[in-house]
Amino acid sequence: MSKRELKKYLKDLSKEQLEDQILDIYNRFKEVKEYYDFAFNPKENELMEQCRFQISKEYYPVSSRKPKMRRSVAQKWIKKLIQWDADASMVADLMFFNIEIAQSYSGERIIRQDSFYTSMYKSFDEALRYVSEKGLLADFKGRIEKIAGDALDQKWPNRSNFEDLADLYIQ
Repeated sequence: MSKRELKKYLKDLSKEQLEDQILDIYNRFKEVKEYYDFAFNPKENELMEQCRFQISKEYYPVSSRKPKMRRSVAQKWIKKLIQWDADASMVADLMFFNIEIAQSYSGERIIRQDSFYTSMYKSFDEALRYVSEKGLLADFKGRIEKIAGDALDQKWPNRSNFEDLADLYIQ
């Protein structure tokens, strides 16, 4: 069904039928419920705490299990916040937190998987693009410089890429 056909269909519905359809969608789809819950009662601080906890749990698990260090967990939360049209500085904060917690972990342990460093570089690139698009570079300049500096201090294999990328955005 095209957007035009959907508009025509919705226009033909009565207000009561439209309300019933929206309630049905709300009940059937978890994503719709989450969106409406956030849209009408954002509780951004609680959501940020939940996001930070889930991301940090990847590196510092609550139980005695081995850390999984999955970038995908952070990406899932970031994507969700962008979809919900959350405050841009909140999204950017979470993007940088993801990299910072990974650097904190790598400062304590040796990580041998090259994929870890590649994925953190990709996260850094995405975060820099995001803050640049949203006009937030100045707000996050200190964190950007610290991330690039930590990559250098920890002798990450792709440390020069971090520095080059940071220099490209912060001149």
